[in-house]
Amino acid sequence: MSAELSRRLVSVSQKMLTQSLRNLERDGLLTRTVTPSVPVRVDYALTPLGDSLVPVMQAIKAWAEENMDEVLAARSGYDATA
Repeated sequence: MSAELSRRLVSVSQKMLTQSLRNLERDGLLTRTVTPSVPVRVDYALTPLGDSLVPVMQAIKAWAEENMDEVLAARSGYDATA
């Protein structure tokens, strides 16, 4: 799964992705399963605690999509005066 995440998050370095996944695991939001194979396979899954964040993240995503034009306009206005 981390290889899949790396492909989807091209602007995130492997080091930063690994560090973030380990922090999420430490916080109890993910589980990490290593399958010894060639190459080694590492899978991540949401824990019940992590799964409880899904509705919150969906709401944040919806808000961002609804308000992006206004945010971009505010940035442009700010940048024009800075």
